Amino acid sequence: MCHKHGKQQKKLVLIMGGVRSGKSAFAQELAHRMGRRVTFLATARAQDEEMRRRIEEHRRARPAHWRTIEAPLNAARALREKSDGAEVVLLDCLTFLAANLLLDGDETRPQEVEARMLAEVEGLLSAFDTGTASVIVVSNEVGTGVVPPYPVGRAYRDLLGRANQIIAGAADRVYWMLAGLPVEIKASGLAETALHCDEGECDGET
Repeated sequence: MCHKHGKQQKKLVLIMGGVRSGKSAFAQELAHRMGRRVTFLATARAQDEEMRRRIEEHRRARPAHWRTIEAPLNAARALREKSDGAEVVLLDCLTFLAANLLLDGDETRPQEVEARMLAEVEGLLSAFDTGTASVIVVSNEVGTGVVPPYPVGRAYRDLLGRANQIIAGAADRVYWMLAGLPVEIKASGLAETALHCDEGECDGET
């Protein structure tokens, strides 16, 4: 379903895949096609040298005119309060947001951490519904490998899996990335040009 705002129609898009599958590159390409005024919500924390290098690589890959907001824990609030004027908001990524909330909370109380994460996800959806910008969410699929041997690993897998399901259920488009190739797994068969809505209605949608 398209969400109308003025003469444009906003969209919620979820892009999923494994590590180094091309999620971020495709998300940036999509954001560029969907609008010029883009706000980037960054959830990663530079906790070691390797992560600092990866964050810097991602920063260099983004257009210089994009606005970047650091939101490692409160992405929903950032989307609600700091995305004024944006045509597109790109959240990269839900994976780090879940990890940050888990590590920031009490690992011995997984239900409390889950409630906080689900509240954050619902907050993101609420901010999207009340805002005017399209939103692209990047996330990892962590449930297709072996069962994590440690309780915190299993809690993280379950936490992110539930969050992904909620976002996917609300999304207008869901893409699965394989070796840099996007495979549309929701709204399958609709033309890529439907991402750009005409004044009246989205191409191919009823």
